[in-house]
Amino acid sequence: MDIDDLATRILAGERRALARAITLVESGRADHRADALVLFDRLKGHGREALRIGLSGTPGVGKSTFIETFGMMLTAQGLKVAVLAVDPSSARSGGSILGDKTRMERLSRDPNAFIRPSPSQSHLGGVARRTREAIDLCEAAGFDVVLIETVGVGQSETVVAEMSDLFLLLLAPAGGDELQGVKRGIMEMADIILVNKADGDLKATATRTCADYAGALRLLRKRPQDPEGFPKAMTVSALEESGLHTAWEEMQTLALWRREHGHFAARRAEQARFWFEAELKQSLLARLEREPLKGLVRALGRAVEDGTKTPSQAADEVLAQLEGRTPPSA
Repeated sequence: MDIDDLATRILAGERRALARAITLVESGRADHRADALVLFDRLKGHGREALRIGLSGTPGVGKSTFIETFGMMLTAQGLKVAVLAVDPSSARSGGSILGDKTRMERLSRDPNAFIRPSPSQSHLGGVARRTREAIDLCEAAGFDVVLIETVGVGQSETVVAEMSDLFLLLLAPAGGDELQGVKRGIMEMADIILVNKADGDLKATATRTCADYAGALRLLRKRPQDPEGFPKAMTVSALEESGLHTAWEEMQTLALWRREHGHFAARRAEQARFWFEAELKQSLLARLEREPLKGLVRALGRAVEDGTKTPSQAADEVLAQLEGRTPPSA
């Protein structure tokens, strides 16, 4: 693979080159990982910056419909939109459906849009391990807005907030009582809560749900990165395409305020440090899957099973091997 040529084509905005580069960074092969690091070195300093928007919500809330309608609205304004959608992987087979392009049929045909579904594999937090690097590639390719859609499994999906400038939480009308709004975790991370499906018979229910969450947000501690009135709750209808322009205006207002007050750049710097530490931990864990540590872990696992070693003793032996020291139990 000619990495210099690939980098040049990405900077020129070639979608096929972008897709190939994302496949490269998602690969687990050691030689592909080495090529990916060279690619990022070639792309370094491109000076392009997209607005990164993370989006989470429970399954069935209408994330794909919202993203398609919202994305079509943005491309109609002349913006280039990339969608990085993470699909859950089967714990049994390891496979994923990767059906987001099928769900977003209109947006997938838009020349100003790029949709890339990725499997979550064993990575927790609602995103894939290499989603952050895929965002960097989309920025290098000249996209104005990058939408990161999480798996959508519940309150633990806070990792996407560590790779996005704005974090949207999509909720359904009557999806829970008003106490849901004061739960810590994902609710604390949200910048804007969007109550979807505010149409037809559900419109009145959506309005009440939105009021409940707006009241709950006022009980949360004020965050330094928020101007007055944020975080806020709003109603939208992806089906009727209502409320989307207002939501986009609020997103732009929040992003502009954060830029002007230094929070935007500071947050990205914090996120870069977070991902350095996360990558370091993942790389250390990966060493356990290679020999000789893999064999040692398997042998110690059997010793723990038959009761000749405690879990703590076995773990210390593995750590001793990593650190090149003699364990106390030896």
